[in-house]
Amino acid sequence: MERFIGRQATQERILETVDSLFYREGIRAVGVDKITEETGISKRTLYNYFPSKDHLVTAYLARRLIPISISEKPAEEQIVESFVQLERSLADEEFQGCPFVNAVVELKDPYHAANEIALAFKNQRRNWLLELLERLQIAHPESLAMQLMLLIDGAIAAAVIRRDPKVARAAGDAARVLLAAAAVGSPDVSATTEQSLKRTTDRGATRRNATLRMLE
Repeated sequence: MERFIGRQATQERILETVDSLFYREGIRAVGVDKITEETGISKRTLYNYFPSKDHLVTAYLARRLIPISISEKPAEEQIVESFVQLERSLADEEFQGCPFVNAVVELKDPYHAANEIALAFKNQRRNWLLELLERLQIAHPESLAMQLMLLIDGAIAAAVIRRDPKVARAAGDAARVLLAAAAVGSPDVSATTEQSLKRTTDRGATRRNATLRMLE
């Protein structure tokens, strides 16, 4: 039993090290020598746990594939909050983009297991959105789920280039507009999104009035 626990601890130490190295420096930039140096183990020991670097890459991504839960909060609130959480993630100094997309782009191998894991991650997020949208009884939830996914992916890509986490806030505003436009027969969504849009309109009117007073 102790030997099993020790093996688990070593494997977890390897994966923690690989996770940090691959995400921070890039998969191709990190060699086996770097991994063994950081973990303090020999190559032989490393290969006893992971026969190849490809196995390490697969384990690294699979470890990050964490299930997304749905709470008892209102469906629209959960969707909107996901963009707030995204902004927090983008503001992290260690943020280097989506690890799944990064892996697919770096490896450039359509048959690598990393592609399947990346697709599983995207489908997981899409299914999470789809279930929430179905709760709201929104027409064409599949299409709207994909549109929301594009907002999320776009915000992540923009943040990598601009280094500005507030792009997630803009994506969240766009998500509210999409929800309001699609909320046919869904009074809960309509009421919430109308309030958000009204606040935006009021702020715009205030700025316009201030500008006009300056010109008088």
